[in-house]
This record gives sequence, structure tokens and C-alpha cells, in this order.
Amino acid sequence: MAVDNQHILMVEESGNPNGIPVIYLHGGPGSNCKPHHRCFFDPNRYRIILFDQRGAGRSKPTASLENNTTQHLLADMETIRQQLKIETWLIFGGSWGATLGLLYAQQYPENVLGLILRGVFLARQRDFDWFYKDGGVNRIFPQQWNAFMQLVPKNQDPIKYYYKALTNNDKAATLAWETWSSCIVSYGQFPAPTEVSHGTKIEVHYLINDFFIEENQILNNLHKIKDKPAIIIHGQRDLVCPLENAYSLAQNWPNSQLKIISTGGHLAADPEMIAALVEATDYLLDKHSH
Repeated sequence: MAVDNQHILMVEESGNPNGIPVIYLHGGPGSNCKPHHRCFFDPNRYRIILFDQRGAGRSKPTASLENNTTQHLLADMETIRQQLKIETWLIFGGSWGATLGLLYAQQYPENVLGLILRGVFLARQRDFDWFYKDGGVNRIFPQQWNAFMQLVPKNQDPIKYYYKALTNNDKAATLAWETWSSCIVSYGQFPAPTEVSHGTKIEVHYLINDFFIEENQILNNLHKIKDKPAIIIHGQRDLVCPLENAYSLAQNWPNSQLKIISTGGHLAADPEMIAALVEATDYLLDKHSH
């Protein structure tokens, strides 16, 4: 689907064409949709829409940063909705996908039936400081942090250094960035990547621009969606997005339900996490079935 004279998005539909529409928002920014992302939805009752965000996955041009901002992604979602002739839909997003889903709902509340959010990321200064500044998660993984910081010149901001290196396609810097990220996502369980991912450049582009939103924008605008039903699912052991993100969101959103998965981390791979997400999609189906 062409969304402007430069970007072409990969959009996929599955399930029941007459079912309740749901849009799946992948993480990153710069990650992509995968076949197993369909597994959260009953294909007999859902019309499932997956898409790779600008520059990500199978969308073209690959890893393009031009005209690639949060506002462009929100506009793309509207283009998809209109082209597919969908009046209202459910929003399903994890991590950065949860951020994007919340921002979309706040901008277009009349188009949203409800939200299912996993591993909430509120994109505040404190949330990226936790990941990329001294005094955050680096205290849990000091050795890996030291390796991540080794490339950074003394007294230089790591995000500024890595932004310049990654946008210049520096392979060593890209692998160092990805090694640090995958360590935190997996509690140090994933092996260090050996092949660079194109999407990493998009991630650092969003990060250096504060995700193209105002500080605390999501919590400040919750009144716009206070009547929308939301199910928030978060792992107690999430080191990428500490549970306080989801807790703060739920505390300020009376119509939301927060479910904490005690064994869950950041990824949706935990069996309890998968079960909770499927339960949530089934619950909202029943709520919106006529």
C-alpha cells in the first residue's frame, strides 16, 4: 500500500473478512510483523490486520528515515483504515506498538473500539534514561554496559554517538547497540547478534528525536480515551519497560484492567503472557459481538 510518493507499506489481512477488525502494532521502532503475531486472535471472529511500519520489515524503502516520524505512522494507520473501509477497530500493540496504539487512540478516539497493550512503553525521558543512561538497567548488567560504552568517546552522550554511527552504517556500532538491546530483552539469554538488522537505524532515529512527542504526552492526554476499554498486560520481570509504565497508565485510566504476569519479561514468549493476551482478545470479542 503506497502511503506517499516514497513509502510503500506491507499490509496483510487474515481471519474473517466480516469479523471484528483489529490492527496489530509491532515494536521497535524498526521491528516488523511475524507470522506468529496472528496467533493471538481467533481467525473465525477477527479480521486481523498486520503491517510493517515505515522503513521496517518488508515495507519499502528499507530503513528509510526520510518522512519517518510518529506523526507519519499515525497517518499511515488512518490510510490503512480508510483503504480497507474499516469504520472502527481494536488496537493491539506491544512495547513501542503500545506507545503507538495509545497515541493513535488519543488522536482518533472515534475510530477505536478498545485497546490491548503489552509491555507498555510511555516514551518519557525517564523511560529511555533507564535503558541508555548510567544509573538504570546498566546496574544489573554492568559488564554488558561496559562493552556497550567502550565505543563511545569519553564524556560523549551514548545516544548521540550511536545515532551518528548507525546512520553512517557503522557495523561495529550497530552490532554493539543490538547486543546491548538483546541482552536486556532476554535477561542476557540471547547470544550476541552477528548480522546487523536494518531496523536498528530507525530505533535510534526515533530515540534521538524523543519519539517525536512531548514529554509525558500519553499520560497528559489520557482523558481523551478515558471511556475506552483497555486491557494492559505486563511482565513483572520486564527490564526494557519496567512495570511502573503500565502501573502509572492503569492508575490514571479507570476503564482499564491491569494484569501482571509474575514470570513474564518483555517479550510475549512467556506461556502465561500468551494465554493472557489470547484471553484479552477473546474478552473484547465478546464485549463487541452483537
